Parts: sequence; structure tokens; C-alpha cells
Amino acid sequence: MPALGHVYWRGFLRLQLVSINVDIYAATESAAEIQFNQIHKTSGKRIKYEKVVPGIGKVQNADIVKGYEIEPDVYVTLEPDEIEAIRLESKKTIDMVQFVDAAEIDPRYFERPYYIVPRDEVAAEGYLVIREALKKAGKVGLAQITIHGREHLTVIAPIEKNALLLNVIRYENELRKADKYFAELEEAKFNRELVSLAAELISRNSAPFNP
Repeated sequence: MPALGHVYWRGFLRLQLVSINVDIYAATESAAEIQFNQIHKTSGKRIKYEKVVPGIGKVQNADIVKGYEIEPDVYVTLEPDEIEAIRLESKKTIDMVQFVDAAEIDPRYFERPYYIVPRDEVAAEGYLVIREALKKAGKVGLAQITIHGREHLTVIAPIEKNALLLNVIRYENELRKADKYFAELEEAKFNRELVSLAAELISRNSAPFNP
């Protein structure tokens, strides 16, 4: 098998009594993004940033702790061991507990895609059974995964000829309500004839998706 890169998560994918060893890999390539640095025009050297406190000046890393803002400029500070104590224990199982039509999930919920890969030949059979069952039912599986002390909601879907994709999705409270952005459009008028013209233009310029 060719090198697949860094394993993002390792554990078990489970559907009731079927449990298989899997590895999860990032499905996106961040290296394709162009990164720029800020450079001092005269010297050509990279700009560095110092950690400072207003009214105090530069501070050392040893004097910095993490804090959560409970009201403007008021923070509860936490030591590393306190943060570790409140992190969720990393469960090593992805349990698919509910199944829905993919079209039911609003695109705004999708956040990050990952490939689910069976770890060995023994896992491959169960993997393909789950994949084919999802495809036959026309459903995607909902599950939760715990990574780095945080619980994420995920959608597991069949893709390609023999693959499973895991999408980390947002919880409802992470989305801003759309109503306030479009409230003024409720009373807006538009020309129905122009809708027909626009629909005709869309039809003429429709083609298969090719990213």
C-alpha cells in the first residue's frame, strides 16, 4: 500500500455488531494554499511579534496562562493541568447511531472532510459491507468522534467506488441564524418574467460539475 501520510485519528468504526479497525486521513491539501509573510521593506527581514501587556510591556512565555473571558476584560485563568482535567476522554470508537438522507443536511453544517480507511485486510470486508449498505439504503450515518478533548458531530457517506468519507459538521448553535440578514427581502418585489429569462440562461449554461 502506498504511503498515505499522517493518520489524523485511529480507532474503530462500528455499526451495531460490526466493528472494524480504521484510520482517518485528511481529505484536503492545505499545502496548496499560498502563504505570505510580512517582511520589513528596508532590511528584507521577516517581521516578528512580541507578546506584550498594555501598561506593562513585554512578557515571558512562563508568565502566560490560558483564560476564558466571562465578561468584557474579565477572565477565568486555567493552568495546563486544569485544562487537561476538563478535556473529554478520547473515545476510540465511532458509533453510527442514526441514518438520514444526505439531502436533509443543510450545506452550512459541513466543515471538514476526511477519508476513512480500513487498517488491514481483516477490516476491509466489514468496511465494504458498511459502505455498500449505506449506498443501497441511500443514507448517510450520523456519529460523534472525540479528538483532542473535543467532541465533534460527523456524517459518514459512501463515495467513489469503494470508499467512505467522514465529514465533521457543525452543531446547530455554531451557525448564525439567517433571518436577520435577509429580513428586508420579505417584502421585496421582483419581475416574474425576468425569473423565466434567468431560468433559461441557467438551463443553457448548465454542465456537469468539474472543480
